[in-house]
Amino acid sequence: MEDQASGRCGWCGQEPLYVAYHDTEWGVAEYDSRALWEKLVLDGFQAGLAWITILRKRDAFRAAFEGFDPEVIAGWGEDDVVRLLGDAGIVRHRGKIEATIGNARAWIAVEERGGFDAFVWDYVDGVPLRNTWRTMAEVPTATELSARMSKDLKKAGFRFCGPTIVYAWLQATGVINDHLVGCFRHGEVAALAR
Repeated sequence: MEDQASGRCGWCGQEPLYVAYHDTEWGVAEYDSRALWEKLVLDGFQAGLAWITILRKRDAFRAAFEGFDPEVIAGWGEDDVVRLLGDAGIVRHRGKIEATIGNARAWIAVEERGGFDAFVWDYVDGVPLRNTWRTMAEVPTATELSARMSKDLKKAGFRFCGPTIVYAWLQATGVINDHLVGCFRHGEVAALAR
């Protein structure tokens, strides 16, 4: 649903942190390889939870995961998993923590083969897809693109990257512009893309 009074997508409600995220970050095309990976990891942690939960814990995640430096995280082992399971500032889920370590290793391998950013943006020929949804009911939770990318990510060694997680990630990183057409950000994020 669109918030008619504010002209923004209604999913962010009135929570100031959520509104700020919608108004400044969500849907902005992200071309930085490491930043794309961080957002994929956070979307993986979000599985089964509300995004606002992750947003509220994002700074704690960044501290716990060394600024999401894949080169550092790739070298972690069981002691680090145990340490993170004791960190109340993040989502303490063994599978997601272990997946993040494995995903750091997968990211490095993809990065060495031409870059994670190229891997992501090649699916859309470097140009964000711009949807023209009028209501939130029209917006899918997964698409053929997110299913294909999810399958390829898994082949590359990534975990917690199913089609629904991948679709949310593509929206967040601006690979897909899913701001509703009545939202003031729909045109703004399109103009920001390369």
